[in-house]
Parts: sequence; C-alpha cells; structure tokens
Amino acid sequence: MSESDGRVSAWSCDQVAQWLQGEGFGQYVDLLCSQHRVDGLSLLALTEADLRGPPLSLTVLGDVKRLTIVLRRLQRENRSELEELGLWPLDTPPAGLSQGAPRVEWNYGCNGADRLCNGTELRLRNSSRLGCVPGPTLCQTHSNGTFHQPMAGRLDPEVWKTVLSSIYVFLVCGLTSFVMVIVHERVPDMRTYPPLPDIFLDSVPRIPWAFVMAEACGLILCYMFVLILLLHKHRSILLRRLCSLMGTVFLLRCCTMFVTSLSVPGQHLKCASLSYGDTWGKIQRALAIWSGFGMTLTGVQTCGDYMFSGHTVVITMLNFFVTEYTPRNWNLIHTISWVLNLFGIFFILAAHEHYSIDVFIAFYITTRLFLYYHTLANTRAYQHSRRARIWFPMFSFFECNVNGPVPNQYNWPFNKPAFMKHLIG
Repeated sequence: MSESDGRVSAWSCDQVAQWLQGEGFGQYVDLLCSQHRVDGLSLLALTEADLRGPPLSLTVLGDVKRLTIVLRRLQRENRSELEELGLWPLDTPPAGLSQGAPRVEWNYGCNGADRLCNGTELRLRNSSRLGCVPGPTLCQTHSNGTFHQPMAGRLDPEVWKTVLSSIYVFLVCGLTSFVMVIVHERVPDMRTYPPLPDIFLDSVPRIPWAFVMAEACGLILCYMFVLILLLHKHRSILLRRLCSLMGTVFLLRCCTMFVTSLSVPGQHLKCASLSYGDTWGKIQRALAIWSGFGMTLTGVQTCGDYMFSGHTVVITMLNFFVTEYTPRNWNLIHTISWVLNLFGIFFILAAHEHYSIDVFIAFYITTRLFLYYHTLANTRAYQHSRRARIWFPMFSFFECNVNGPVPNQYNWPFNKPAFMKHLIG
C-alpha cells in the first residue's frame, strides 16, 4: 500500500501493516497493529517519545531512529490532514523522560496566550502550561501543570572559552592600569582648571570615609558572587560572561579616560600631573595599580581616571550577576545586592571622588550592556548572523553553543572525600 492510496488518516490497521512491511519494519507489525491497533490516524500522531516510551518501549536505537525518520517524512507529506485534525504542529518531546518527570515540549507559537512567564506569553494545552517564545523553544512542565523556566537545549561548559575570556579581562585590566598612568601625567592643573560645577557635589558635604565604604560594598558583592559561582551548575558560563562583559566595559573606559581629561572633582584630592619617567617606570606603576586592583584599600591612589567610574562598573556588574543567576524567590539576597549597589554609588559620590556624570554614565553603560548581552544570548536573535559576527564578534564566539537561557541550578562543586563515599555507600 503506497501513501498515495487515499487519505493516510483513513488507513486501517491492515493498511498500516502493509506500509510498515514496505518500509522494512515488518518485525513491528504485530506490536503496533495487532497488539496496539495503530491505524492511519494513530500512525500520523506517533512521535519518537511514543516509540521509546511505554507501552511500546522499543529498545533497538537504530530502529527507533529510522522509524522516526520515515514517520516524520510521512507526517510532512500529509501535513494538510494533520492541520485539519488539529494535530499540526506536532509536539515532539525528546524521548527518555519517565512518567512524572519534567516533560519537555516543542512550542511553535503563542496564539491564544493567557499567561506570562519571564516576559513571554504562555498558553494552555491539555491542561499543561507551556512557555511560548518565537520559534521552536524547549519548555519544561510537570505533570501537575506547574510551569518551570524554559530549559536550554545545550549548555556546554566549554572551559577553554572561559579560560580565553579570563585572559581577555586580565589583559584589559593591565591595559586599563597603563592608561591610568598616562592620564595621571595629563591631569589638568587645579589652579588653571578648578573643579567643574556639579549639583550633587556642590549640595552634599564630603564624607571622608565614604570611599572606603564604597569599596567595602564592592567586596561584599564580590564574595556573594564568588559563592554563587562556586555553587552554580553552569559556573563556567557565568564566569565567561562576567569576564567578557567586564573586559568590554573597561576597554571602553580606557578610551573615555584617554581621549578627554577632566579636571579634579575636589580640592581635597591633592592631584597634580605626575611623570613616571620612561616606559619601564610607567610599566612598574601600572603593575602596582594592577596588582592592587585600583583600590584605595590596597594602598593604590590614582588621579585623572574620572570618565567613567570603574568602582561603579564593578559594583553594578556584580549586582546584576547576583540577581540574574539566583532564583527569583531569593528576595533577601536580591534586596541585599541592590542595597549594596545603591549605597556603593552613594558613597562614591559622597566621597567626592567622581563627578556625578562619571557615576551616571558608568551605571548606564554597565546595565545596558548587561541587558543587551543577555537578551541576545537568551533569545539567540543574532548569534549566528553576519551582523553579530561583525559587530559583536566576542559575543558570537562565546555564546554560539549556548542554546537559550541558563537555568539557575546548583550543585556541590567538589568531590566527596573517599572516606565519606565509603560511609555513605
């Protein structure tokens, strides 16, 4: 019996048996047609999950894959019939998921949406809530209808890329330190170029200890992120993204510091143009700034590096990573993170170490770049396009194998000691 003899949905079990014989799957005629009475309509609705899961439970992987291929070809050839029956597009969840386990379903549209999840529409199908995003997207549901965040189809650690991103941010920090040495030599004379008018600095008295408190806020945020990084299942991707984003922002900061030298924001800074001699002297000073992370807590004092605030960049970036890669119901952690971020910014301004525009621009650039990067990564909008490869080559390189949002899953990063394994069994 060929597929052209009438409508496939009208085939009887005997006709399905003839089709299976013709395709070389005669050994499954008794199982499908005699035991489970698969007719034409049932045949069109079969998926790989049906073949591998109960009650069929086919165990020969090659047969499962070959039968799936011919079934998909048959379904494509009879798409009009499936559309009339309301079976197209087919939900084709990957096989191997047991009953009661999280179920993965393909979703191709958002028509009839009546829920929201992560900013995308949801719809109800067979009393299960499915996530809808443009294009085929993997979404995770449980049998009780509870929705969970979309599952990423592929999340390779790609440690070698993480190493490259670490080298990238390491080199950018070195370049930033060297540029800070150069701009120190070009600091405008305070007698000729007094501090610029600034609404905040002119209105709020200087607090001498405020800058130390700003760095303390940054250290606390850093410890919080390191703890999250160690416990996160996809720690390699998190670290790679942090390094690539931090390196890019500080590379931009090198440009803004170098092209324009702002006057010193306050008389208390005692900044003046200072020459470090030859190239070797500049390198030694850059190494001192580099090794001290540019922090006053480590004894590093710099001048001229005002546009834009590096402290604001670090504090804001760490805050966004802490809140992005922790579950949404961790409200206490998110509140602490935002309080540290906002207080850190306030302390930077209260210390009169930066102009208000330095802090505002730093916060804006950091947040926009973080959101832009993650929007592209989560939607895969431009990962493989020519435009992305030209304008965002690093993004395309680092994210080409990350398929969708990174789920917030945690595990213990260290192996259990041998004696504990023996005790536990």
